[in-house]
Amino acid sequence: MTLLITIFAAIISTAVWYSSEKARNMHVGILMYMFWGASLMWLVDAVVEYIEIGAEYFTPDTQSMINDTFLGFSAVALALVVWCIKLLISDKNKVIAGNGGVHENTDKG
Repeated sequence: MTLLITIFAAIISTAVWYSSEKARNMHVGILMYMFWGASLMWLVDAVVEYIEIGAEYFTPDTQSMINDTFLGFSAVALALVVWCIKLLISDKNKVIAGNGGVHENTDKG
């Protein structure tokens, strides 16, 4: 389940990154690389586990499925948190910094 969840997240983030210039400006590429890295990690984990236990890998018990699902969603959530922190630190559009906290009075009335 972890592999499937991260692959879906990687595909979605790649499609968003590829199709939108605004997404590229918002560093969606970092998010994309985190998801593809996690997918690769869990692919290697799945291959090694299959080598170790054989066909039993394809018939996990319910508790293992729940744990893997929770782990997959936790990994996606952590990647989103890291990405949000990156956005807040870079603040390319000066949304947080604004104009240095000084509010200009534009009303000349």
